[in-house]
Amino acid sequence: MKKWPQINIQIGDGCRIDEDVILGYPSGRLKQRGSVILGAGANIRSGSIVYEDVVIGDRFETGHHVVIREQNKIGNEVAIWTNTVIDYGCVIGNNVKIHTNGYVAQFTVIEDDVFIAPGAVFANDKYPLSPHLEGPLVKRGARLGVNVTILPGIVSGERALVGAGSVVTKNVPQDAVVAGNPARVIGRAEDVKAKLEAKGKILT
Repeated sequence: MKKWPQINIQIGDGCRIDEDVILGYPSGRLKQRGSVILGAGANIRSGSIVYEDVVIGDRFETGHHVVIREQNKIGNEVAIWTNTVIDYGCVIGNNVKIHTNGYVAQFTVIEDDVFIAPGAVFANDKYPLSPHLEGPLVKRGARLGVNVTILPGIVSGERALVGAGSVVTKNVPQDAVVAGNPARVIGRAEDVKAKLEAKGKILT
């Protein structure tokens, strides 16, 4: 592992960090140097880079070549898989899984217990090159399918389910199932859960 010089880096007990991981990579945006605080029990795989001014909770795990930009706050039991980028200024809660090849735009907020499938993309610039950036909000327990696109400022409600390939242009109601381009409400998440339970496949 490489610790960037002049960056205060605090690493919790029992962490496994591969040799070519970089911690504390300096940001060109910040006027003052920031710390890296990494909780206990992390497993950070090769090729991953964590910028300065980042706070990460316990039992954090990455795949390979993950980038965590500056000014991010990440909770406990978070997994971010291979080739995913978390851009600066995001807040990620506890027990969140973000799968491979994803992009989480600046100022996105992801609450606890969220699952994000491979290839998901978050946008934050409604009018490209605008000085006003607004990241999406994914509320507790929401699930986003493969290759979902979430547009700037969109709120995905609690326990909502977003179908694969959807382009989400409007807020998603709590407990709704949405799909399509643009995404539209097609059902209720509790009905999907009931069908899975009836087939012996439990949605946890």
